[in-house]
Amino acid sequence: MTSEPRTRSLVVLMSGLGTTLKAILEAVAGDGYGAEVAAVISDNPEAAGLEFARAAGVPVEIVPLNDYATREEWDWALGDAIARHHPDLVVLAGFMKILGAPTVERFAGSIVNTHPALLPSFPGAHAVRDTLAHGVKVTGCTVHIVDVGVDTGPIVAQAAVDVRENDTEESLHERIKGVERQLVVDTIREMVTRGWTIEGRTVRLGPPEGEKP
Repeated sequence: MTSEPRTRSLVVLMSGLGTTLKAILEAVAGDGYGAEVAAVISDNPEAAGLEFARAAGVPVEIVPLNDYATREEWDWALGDAIARHHPDLVVLAGFMKILGAPTVERFAGSIVNTHPALLPSFPGAHAVRDTLAHGVKVTGCTVHIVDVGVDTGPIVAQAAVDVRENDTEESLHERIKGVERQLVVDTIREMVTRGWTIEGRTVRLGPPEGEKP
């Protein structure tokens, strides 16, 4: 008798409107996705997107930076909040704080983030603005493993978006966000159903070589 595959646990971190969180919640509610959102954690108690989690009956935790004397204390507290929910994968979905080494190392290889550019090009907070300033014709979005750098972790998946002649930073960013949300949903599904391995800077979906799926 073949046993049913285990449903994987996601913890989603977010800070703002929660459009990516909403896309994830809608995806996991469907049949066969292979994961559930165990908790949503935010640094911002006023984040509008928390209502999506509450409406879905998902536990919410707030870990504000200002509640802690140092950044390191906050980082340890955030890691503790994540660990309470035993995630298989931690998803940064518009989380506007940089994770410190304590959290990154605690969940090494199991934290993913999205970025509105084709990394390693245009890392940092102003990726779309930098894209337009450099006059590139094709940009896109990236899902990557989080390491202790800024947008420097191994790349899991990417999708391209054409840059139009009349694009503004706002119009281009909105078009990237639409592609980005779908890429996040699809990439999480692939990771939780197939597994993943990291060899240097290469992320491979599926079981390690020599192991059966």
